[in-house]
Amino acid sequence: MEYTELGSTGLKVSRIALGAWQFTETWGVKDYALVKEIVAKALEVGINFVDTAMIYGRGMSEQLLGRALKEVEGGEEVVVATKIPGDFLSPEDVLRAIDRSLNRLQREKVDLLLIHWPPAWHNFPTCAYMRALERAVALGAVSYLGLSDYPVELAEAARSCLAREEIQALQVRFNLAERWAEVDHVPYAERHGMTLMAWSPLGKGALTGKYGLEDIGKFQDVRINEPLFHPANYTQVLELVKVLRDVGSKYGKTPAQVALNWLISYSDVVLPIVGARSPQQVEENAGALEWRLSYEDWRLIDEASKRLKITYITW
Repeated sequence: MEYTELGSTGLKVSRIALGAWQFTETWGVKDYALVKEIVAKALEVGINFVDTAMIYGRGMSEQLLGRALKEVEGGEEVVVATKIPGDFLSPEDVLRAIDRSLNRLQREKVDLLLIHWPPAWHNFPTCAYMRALERAVALGAVSYLGLSDYPVELAEAARSCLAREEIQALQVRFNLAERWAEVDHVPYAERHGMTLMAWSPLGKGALTGKYGLEDIGKFQDVRINEPLFHPANYTQVLELVKVLRDVGSKYGKTPAQVALNWLISYSDVVLPIVGARSPQQVEENAGALEWRLSYEDWRLIDEASKRLKITYITW
């Protein structure tokens, strides 16, 4: 396993994080025995960084993850990131939300707390909730702060509200089919010493090569409405997958492993968050590390990726 520093915290974290959104009805991994197997396999292969959120299953993911980390050997040492939704950012609600999260996770402190999205529906003032989060750090309930799904302009506004803490991580969508993060977010993270946590690094499975056009109408989970699986988009994605498969054959790697390695090679601040619905998927994800694409192969994939023209107008 490869490791890196989380922002400027000094925390040593694995170069990929185990995503825990799948531990909900949304993705269907609700059986605790399976959750425990997935978490145990992650620790076995050296993954020590897990990402969840308060809103995943209305706390279900945190609860299942917290129980597993209590029962799996070494679980107490895992770095846990969770996310507080914008709806919970009233200054009076921030500590209440953290208390409930800690209870579900069975932890005394959240290692990394990210705001899940800006509170656009409720118009909570930015500095009011950022100071409330900074108070949570001062009180010892949270170690470090981050932002998820924030445009750079608003991230900078949020940073300016902090007196003593820094934003240690930005979490954004970033994969070979959806690359807008490289325009603003990656340079911003590099400039300020932040970790860029790439969510959906495999496009909810679109880049794995596991599905043909005939499969995309059969999904019974969140992918039903995923734009990447719309035929107009997925036809293009499959062309990219062909390139990933051809390159992977040179290294003995799967399309998913190649896609993740490409992201990791993009910048030393990029850290993919990869979900897994089985221990075998955890092992496959870990196989994206401890090797590197050649410059020529990285460029070949880069050019193939740039040919995609993804539209989000699917209805």
